Amino acid sequence: MTLNVPKPSKGDVAHALIKAGISAIPLVGGPGVELFQYVVQPPIEKRRTEWMEQVGEKLLELERRGIDLAALQDNPQFITALMQATTASIRTHQQIKLDALKNAIINIALGDGPDETYQHLLLGFIDDFTEMHFRVLSFAKDPRVPAGMSMGGIGHVLEDNIPSLRDQSTLYKQLWKDLYVRGLVNTESVNATMSGNGLSQSRTTEVGNTMLKLITEH
Repeated sequence: MTLNVPKPSKGDVAHALIKAGISAIPLVGGPGVELFQYVVQPPIEKRRTEWMEQVGEKLLELERRGIDLAALQDNPQFITALMQATTASIRTHQQIKLDALKNAIINIALGDGPDETYQHLLLGFIDDFTEMHFRVLSFAKDPRVPAGMSMGGIGHVLEDNIPSLRDQSTLYKQLWKDLYVRGLVNTESVNATMSGNGLSQSRTTEVGNTMLKLITEH
């Protein structure tokens, strides 16, 4: 079944859940509001509509699988997460980030999310990160060492796994540092040289693994 945009009605719980997140975003006022609305509001409204479509459709899928959406409506932890993710969704055009936010909300709705503190923390990370952060984090979880490499640095393997980062060591070192500072990877630098067996080891922490689980569609 294809869902367009959830239309407001008394019985449409999915729409009510999405509106709970949308309503958290303050309206703009003051001088220049007409110009703002003319230039900025249309693309913002488009993002809101697309977010409602994506999350609303997933919520209706959950309902068909037996999830009680009315119970979610009365779940303050879920509503808080939905509001946080909705606000973040308006601030990005990157589909990988939107998918991460959507998957996080659905996993929380299914009861597969972490506790509330973790939840708030990780949703904040999603908001702060670029899509390349997620690609580097996925690499850190499961690095694929090129055939025949018996010795090398993590950076060499990363460039092989993510070709778009080849010869961009300044960029990926910063991305890696962002992940390390937030406790998502357990190795401080990509410069260390080690054996091929060492290079193939997962470098994500418990927090990093929790993040990947939260943003993965199950």
